[in-house]
Amino acid sequence: MLIDRRRLIGLSAGLFALGPRRLFAATAEGPRYASCAKLPDGSFAAVLMDAAGRILGVRPLPDRGHDIAHDPVSGRLVAFARRPGSFAVVFEADPAVAPILLPAPEGRHFYGHGVFSPDGKLLYTTENDYAAGQGVVGIYDVAAGFERVGEMPTGGIGPHELVLLGDGRTLVVANGGLDTSPEFGRLDLNSADMEASLAVIDAPSGKLTAVRRLPDELRKLSIRHLAVDAAGAVWFGCQYEGAPTDLPPLAGRLTADGTTEMFALPDALRARTRNYVGSVAASRDGDLVAFSAPRGGLIFAFDSATGRFAGTTRLADGCGIAPAAGEGAGGLLATSGEGAVIGLDFTKGDGSATPMSREDVAFDNHLTLIG
Repeated sequence: MLIDRRRLIGLSAGLFALGPRRLFAATAEGPRYASCAKLPDGSFAAVLMDAAGRILGVRPLPDRGHDIAHDPVSGRLVAFARRPGSFAVVFEADPAVAPILLPAPEGRHFYGHGVFSPDGKLLYTTENDYAAGQGVVGIYDVAAGFERVGEMPTGGIGPHELVLLGDGRTLVVANGGLDTSPEFGRLDLNSADMEASLAVIDAPSGKLTAVRRLPDELRKLSIRHLAVDAAGAVWFGCQYEGAPTDLPPLAGRLTADGTTEMFALPDALRARTRNYVGSVAASRDGDLVAFSAPRGGLIFAFDSATGRFAGTTRLADGCGIAPAAGEGAGGLLATSGEGAVIGLDFTKGDGSATPMSREDVAFDNHLTLIG
């Protein structure tokens, strides 16, 4: 949904309207989670949850959100609009501090994702230069009130999720290959000649150091979501834009030497994904990487070291995944569009699910661990 700047300014007043009962809990202790969600009254919000998935508080959003970036240095969160998004909202750790509304720059729209630099001084966001049909990473100076101070080309079209590697300077960006514009909503403008890729960027210099593409027979795969494993390899999840009867692998890995490899599900499970991965997350120890396929109600995982299929579990409209905050370093948490929160365990050769909570919201596509 396109929100013009005048309406966006008007909607921003609602960001300050809720009373303390509904604000993020400043006294919440221990690991927490954040997600965008749709509330029972049809409005949209960022929600904060405890380690068991119980909602501690909400902050309203002008429209539907997608993902939330967390800065561990300051504790602040940034919720991004769903693509082609016209806003992001910054929430400080202290709920008494007013949120900051970030309109998309002129000629740009957000793609729903962002990440902070290790020192918390910069925010990097995936954006579209929709006049040129080219992806960029926007650079925002936190101390200057999130002033946009520059951008870096991603070497592709439709950048979606981005991750920062362990060296603190290398960004990897999933170029989905599909062009969009606020004028046409979520319509893909170039599906006939799409070309997805993984971009490797040296953030301090802005230099595009590598662009990795999939083989031509997989060119209808749109690379969207990323997670980093224990070895520093970047796993990616795809959405297939070809014939629904095709059942290509949707999970892949980019290794440190620049090699890309794909990982297929067992034949009996491929059709259940509906050719759509909505989120990717690694366990806290990085030994497992999980993928959600919400259209098929499926979550599956691979062992990150061996590439071995590690199991699957069902969750209707389940999409958000994040590392578990509790004891087992190999566990994960998942959320659904029906308000379910479950614990996942793929460490025993198959997937098992433990119901954690049932909330009166529709969780959106992504889940972020805080702490």
